[in-house]
Amino acid sequence: MIRSYNGSGRRILTFPAVHPCDGIDLTTLLSSLTNLALDICEYKSKSFSTNARNAREMFRQVSNVLVFLEEIRIAFGFNISESIVLSLSEIHLTLQKVRFLLEDCTKEGARLWMLMKSERVANQFWVLIRSIAAGLDVLPFESLDLPGEVKELIELVAKQARKSGFEVDPDDKRVTNDVFLILNQFENGLVPDKNDIKRVLDYIGVEKWSDCDKEVKFLDSEIEFEYSNPEKRRELEFLSSLMGFMCYARCLFFNSIDSKITLQSQDSKCSGELLNYLNSDDLKCPISLEIMKDPVTIETGHTYDRSSILKWFRSGNHTCPKTGKRLETVELTPNLLLKGLIQTYCIQNGIQSVESNRKNRDITRTVLAGSLAAQEAMKMVAKILADRLENGDSKEKSKACYEIRLLSKASIFNRSCLVETGVISSLLKLLLSEDCLCQENAMAGLLNLSKHPKSKALIVETEGLELIVYVLKKGLGMDSRQHAAATLFYLASIEEYRKLIGESTEAIPALVQLISEGNDRAKKNALVAIYGLLTHSENHLRVIAAGAVPLLLTLLKCCEREVLVTDSLAVLASLAEKTDGAKAILQSGALPQILKILDSSTSRATKEQCVSLLLASSINGGADVVAFLVKSSSVMRSLYFQLSEGTSRASKKASSLIRILQEFYERSSSSSRKPVLPREQFIHVW
Repeated sequence: MIRSYNGSGRRILTFPAVHPCDGIDLTTLLSSLTNLALDICEYKSKSFSTNARNAREMFRQVSNVLVFLEEIRIAFGFNISESIVLSLSEIHLTLQKVRFLLEDCTKEGARLWMLMKSERVANQFWVLIRSIAAGLDVLPFESLDLPGEVKELIELVAKQARKSGFEVDPDDKRVTNDVFLILNQFENGLVPDKNDIKRVLDYIGVEKWSDCDKEVKFLDSEIEFEYSNPEKRRELEFLSSLMGFMCYARCLFFNSIDSKITLQSQDSKCSGELLNYLNSDDLKCPISLEIMKDPVTIETGHTYDRSSILKWFRSGNHTCPKTGKRLETVELTPNLLLKGLIQTYCIQNGIQSVESNRKNRDITRTVLAGSLAAQEAMKMVAKILADRLENGDSKEKSKACYEIRLLSKASIFNRSCLVETGVISSLLKLLLSEDCLCQENAMAGLLNLSKHPKSKALIVETEGLELIVYVLKKGLGMDSRQHAAATLFYLASIEEYRKLIGESTEAIPALVQLISEGNDRAKKNALVAIYGLLTHSENHLRVIAAGAVPLLLTLLKCCEREVLVTDSLAVLASLAEKTDGAKAILQSGALPQILKILDSSTSRATKEQCVSLLLASSINGGADVVAFLVKSSSVMRSLYFQLSEGTSRASKKASSLIRILQEFYERSSSSSRKPVLPREQFIHVW
């Protein structure tokens, strides 16, 4: 009967408690009240970094309530009035809020925020304990056939609840003032004393790098939530200042990074018990017999890997592979529970788990720091990291690379500060590191920084292009190589650099090689990079000469990921815009495969790229291409579908291709007694 709001389902310091349902049985209500009180008492064993005294007082009062509830339960056996149930229901509502408050006080990642909200939290304790007293005060004792000592106990509990004192802990006040002092120093461009910051961290129990990182992530999530609310401007500035404080502390202290181990252990704890009841075969796709990467459930209730079931559908099958039942819809529903179990299983068994498909969040709001304190703190962080990259030992350099990777991914303002302090040249040097992780973090940092307007010129002018191509071709790990491919994509946004990259004898062949050897993410980054390079006309022949066309056609036949099929088609469509490209594609016998994908794909983007490729091939590939398409029994149906259901761009391209096919048909029918297609299959498109 109690709604659960654990985990990310509830924002901190919100209390979405619910009244027990109308007409609830007293036995059920008493049982739920007892369980709530017991849950609250279990928080005694947890660590309270702030409001510890108030929490102890709350435990004492709830323990008294628990004794009273036990007496009520023992004495129960008479008719209960509605007023008694109403009073107990109000206490039930209050105890829910108490549990929420205690959960927040002990929440990992929110310790600094709870410290800065300690006055509000103390007030909440005060309000809730008086709500308990009010619920006890209105109990109709005259209707309860209870022993006198029980009634005295109830009166005592209510009296103690009314007299309980809840105020801000003096130590909480002192450390809160220390934080305000440090923020003020940031605002004035003064470097805070390390000992002052360390005292704050010790007080709130931030002992490891991962503890500090959780604080940063929590504050960032709060900023993200409040950003759209103009009335929260002052709170947003305060949150930004606190995040600047924690970023500074994260970089300044902690010599080792323990985040990955921590995150994995948390995930394992959430679903480890369920794995005891599953066989490893339950985690495998019934089609591919491989462990699923992205499990989805179809209409029949059976679960398959997304790529496998999409390939099944693209082959013209519209049935459930296990049952053979004809499907009315091919809609796919993500099976998030199973996906979590699979990730836990992979972690426990040392199997490389699937990378998250979650899209990167929009960080355009981070073009500014959010507050003066955050701005100055980040400038200091950038200087610290730049110095460690230049003068630190190998361990310090590696950690600095990782910090730059995180900071540059999270904020546009952070990128600006890091670029201004000159970290790019130092990161480029570390691309030659023999430490796989250091090379990966340096390359990832450069990838994030390459999105900054000034960084592209800095990378190229310091001979960084050659180093990036080196990592692309010979990187120590696949992650380093795929980051290098993505970096080339951003550099290729400038025409001059597209030309330079193309003129590098190894860049395009290395990208093609990555498509052949890389994992799915590496393939995608290489495809996107090549697509960007093709906007420079001289690169078309280089891509063809590197053997991209047959490789991409093989990818279309064998790839199980829709996004890679779409990207491959996009590259082929771009190549087909020139005669040499169209010729290479047609000589590889690509048309039947493209038509098959156009007819069977459920992706609008994939269908659009198919139409683009067919249109470019028809224009640049000669009359034989058009003749082949006219003879196809399904192409017109697919093109008409794009006219009505496709994007505006796809509709225009489909219209152009229909016009080409129609003109060819009319010429053919006028010179031949046997028309290639019945005339009624065409309509005029203007």
